[in-house]
Amino acid sequence: MVKDWHILFLMLISLMTSCGAPNRENQPIGDKQLRNYLESANRILIESERQEIVDMIARHNWQMQESETGLWYQIYARGTGRRANPGDIAVIHYSISLATGDLIYSSNPQEPKQFRVGKGGVETGLEEGILKMSIGDKARFVLPSHLAHGVPGDGARIPARATIVYDVELLDLLNAQ
Repeated sequence: MVKDWHILFLMLISLMTSCGAPNRENQPIGDKQLRNYLESANRILIESERQEIVDMIARHNWQMQESETGLWYQIYARGTGRRANPGDIAVIHYSISLATGDLIYSSNPQEPKQFRVGKGGVETGLEEGILKMSIGDKARFVLPSHLAHGVPGDGARIPARATIVYDVELLDLLNAQ
């Protein structure tokens, strides 16, 4: 999958730099033109990743919804507690897998992960997903790379431009103080 992204990006750059009249001297492109080329390349990569996500969801027969930002989510078990709000401290159990299904991280059952919702420190897609949950809910989130670790990955187990799948249980919400 990562090779496909690199090949697509290199092909797009090659096409952009090789097109033009053969008799013209190479002239530097302006900032606006470069920005347009890069935005076009990024749109192609995002759409390609989206299609891979749609295919993965269909293969697993997950009943998911897509948010405006591109987060895919499914709350498959409902709890009875209150809904998460920005500023709450979320207490969760989680596992993170790559789109291939390879498990890469999970929480320690004796030490759930805690983070303040909306304050960063976790993936943007995880924060967005938590805000759709109530205490006791169990959910699955598919985070495209732009809502996960982006172009560089996490520098450890999550590769560059990787789609990740979170399985989350929201154990508690501690009030912001």
